[in-house]
Amino acid sequence: MGPTAQLKRLKPLYQLVVNNILAIVAVPLAAAVVLKAAELGPGEILVRLRALRPAHMFLAAFLPAAAAVLYLRLRPRSVYLVDYACFRTNPNCRVPFATFLEHSRVWPGFDERSVRFMTRLLERSGLGEETCLPYAQHYIPPSRDLESSRAEAELVIFSAIDDLLAKTKMSPQDIDILVVNCSLFAPTPSFTDMIMHRYKLREDVRNVHLAGMGCSAGLISVELARNLLQVAPRGAHALVVSTETITPNYYMGQERAMLLPNCLFRMGGAAALLSTNGANARFRLARVVRTLRGATDSAYHCVYQEEDERGNVGINLSKDLMNIAGDALKANITAMGPLVLPASEQLLFALSFMARKQPLQRRHAGDPGSAISFSSPTSAVAAAD
Repeated sequence: MGPTAQLKRLKPLYQLVVNNILAIVAVPLAAAVVLKAAELGPGEILVRLRALRPAHMFLAAFLPAAAAVLYLRLRPRSVYLVDYACFRTNPNCRVPFATFLEHSRVWPGFDERSVRFMTRLLERSGLGEETCLPYAQHYIPPSRDLESSRAEAELVIFSAIDDLLAKTKMSPQDIDILVVNCSLFAPTPSFTDMIMHRYKLREDVRNVHLAGMGCSAGLISVELARNLLQVAPRGAHALVVSTETITPNYYMGQERAMLLPNCLFRMGGAAALLSTNGANARFRLARVVRTLRGATDSAYHCVYQEEDERGNVGINLSKDLMNIAGDALKANITAMGPLVLPASEQLLFALSFMARKQPLQRRHAGDPGSAISFSSPTSAVAAAD
């Protein structure tokens, strides 16, 4: 049996020891206390307790009890996902690739070069033939007016909420918090007012409409709902609705970077019910970690709403978007790791990180020109390996 196989067999034992180190230390201490008490006997223990001053007895009993009560009162309440529902559209909203491209060819705003670009993009996008577009984009030319945009939002939001209320058998009057997010369409009255009017919610409902938050708006809404639930009365319910209205943002120009959203975004939305009562919950919300990258110019402009040279409004997706998203994801995983990884994996990561640092430091100490050697292709490959 080689050393690698032996290490694999020892890894479960290592994980068991490191992940339960507190229990492993506490059990022998508790056993030692019990054995010592057994040696002394009940009579000797009572004699020693009577020898203590009343103040010491009071502190010994009061401080642990007060610490336990304070911990239970101040710890954040657990938040649970009761249920969720996704928007399911009608079959007449379905737009196959052939229909989408045929409409694009007929519309004079797109030249043949733009149509070829969208054709290649659709083939590589991963979208299926069953994806849907709002009714307003089935016309030639597509409609982008306020009435059509509001109609799309109402269709998506109300359908998702109706399905959620039917699944949970919950009355709209039981909702205490309402959080809605839609990045690119923020009409007046807001989406929260629209929902309150439709379902006749209570007047004391806390409602928030988030706009302009991009692809992370759904997670931001969940975090906001969690924070509001933790300060609300126990058993409160929060309705979170996440959607994106694409009717008013359909780009009708010829800039490639602004044609991307036309091919990548489709109708969709979801509604989720959160609560601090976990009786009928599906999941418990463990961690919410946000990573902000908007301070850098490249990240700030990677998704940018603007006008092209002809005055057509659209969303410009930068070619650096994937690299920026990858950096943000890496930073987020780095921040999330210590919160979710067991102690054994964190210790292995720390040891591996230190082992990688040591050869690098020795190389710098032994070779004065090593800092320059990293610019060569061979050194770059070696460093990557």
